[in-house]
Amino acid sequence: MAPAAPQAQGAGPQQAWYDVPVLVTGGAGFIGSHVVDHLVAAGAAVRVLDNLQAGDEANLESSAERIDLRIADLRDAEAVAEAVAGCQVVYHIGANASVPASVDDRDYDFHTNTVGTYNVADAVVRHGVRRVVYASTAAVYGPPQYTPVDEKHPLNPISPYGASKVASERLLWGYAHTFDFELCALRIFNTYGPRQPRYVAYDLMMKLARDPRRLEVLGDGRQQRDYAYVDDTARALLLAGSIPLAGPEVINISGGRTVTIRELVDLILHTLRLTGTEVVYGLPSWKGDIEVLSGDIAKLSALGWSPRVPLEEGLRRLAVHLGLIPGDKA
Repeated sequence: MAPAAPQAQGAGPQQAWYDVPVLVTGGAGFIGSHVVDHLVAAGAAVRVLDNLQAGDEANLESSAERIDLRIADLRDAEAVAEAVAGCQVVYHIGANASVPASVDDRDYDFHTNTVGTYNVADAVVRHGVRRVVYASTAAVYGPPQYTPVDEKHPLNPISPYGASKVASERLLWGYAHTFDFELCALRIFNTYGPRQPRYVAYDLMMKLARDPRRLEVLGDGRQQRDYAYVDDTARALLLAGSIPLAGPEVINISGGRTVTIRELVDLILHTLRLTGTEVVYGLPSWKGDIEVLSGDIAKLSALGWSPRVPLEEGLRRLAVHLGLIPGDKA
């Protein structure tokens, strides 16, 4: 008989997760490490699997003494099975999460994302895991046919990364139906904040740190993005681990506010207190880039979630974390 599920309704986070054995793949990475911190704070017994290719042990500093860290690769089926054994809930966050990297190293992207997900799914079946929470991506949608994009939007990825995540979603969906475990896949649009190693907000801030007089921007600046602060994304992932599910479920995560890259640049310049910076648009972007990423979060909001950190405050926290402006680190 499967272990009892942590209850989302009518229970505080400590009651919901206390002593629940949880595995977080990719738990030393940007989003994964924040999920680990939230789970540890809620009293879960957390195990982390990460190959440290993109993750960093320093991201786990605040939780290090309360977790079981396994340094291993998702492509290693035996290591994955050993990490899954004994867990009730698996947060499968580990992946290549870079579109350019998926173009440059297709082999790593496919085997880490798709074969790695098979290794997780197979271990979940063999060890009787009750629930899998899968960190998917808005890249599965491809260029939007309408906005904001809801969960019923067709899946038309235009990058190897997006394709590998579609394949992983479908594999988990089929396994969940066949082998009767619970599945919640979260399609994450854009997440930013402390510990991120790349992506637009971070990249723009680091360019300005190197040269505050001139900023070169990929694309014409009219691209649209919907940003969620990492703490808000982590809360949504925790919620997905405990809500009642009638069957496999898919839910979008985004910040609920779409801005253009030009607007984002203006916000960052204001955050860093820079004036007179020459901003140059039009640099070529990467293959597989999607012009508009704007997510419908009605489904997530109906579960009681809402973003708590406005974009302006989140950018301030990121700038403080990077040491670009004074302030207390979040």
